[in-house]
Amino acid sequence: MTSTMPHHGFFAKVCRGMPALIGQWLALGRGDPDRLALILAETARVAGLGEPGETPDGATLALWADRQDEDLPPHWAVRTALFLLVQMPARPTPGDEDEACAWAYCWLRNREFTSRDQALDALPEHLRESLAPALTAAWTDRQGLRLV
Repeated sequence: MTSTMPHHGFFAKVCRGMPALIGQWLALGRGDPDRLALILAETARVAGLGEPGETPDGATLALWADRQDEDLPPHWAVRTALFLLVQMPARPTPGDEDEACAWAYCWLRNREFTSRDQALDALPEHLRESLAPALTAAWTDRQGLRLV
């Protein structure tokens, strides 16, 4: 999927931050890239975070993590990477504002929340402060897309 979004705005930041989320999974996950790709795909299937279709390989994950590539990683992969990262004992955090927006977007996509505060409270404690502004932007964006 080629990015055709404007270069500013919340969703544009999400798109720019998606590769970094995959990159964190590659950097912090245990195992070689092919094994990490398998874990990502199987977790997506089991946790109901999307349907990967064919299981990617490590080279595909590296391509998805490349910020210079114009194709975005699939949403199932980014959502699953976040699902796995927030459970890590290493307590990873987003590296920049774009990545924080991707984390917040995926957090809201992965679970059902009735309010922004509920979504913030459900985050692991070490992420609450760093993700609060991005989560507010994600919640506002999400609410703006709902039909009344």
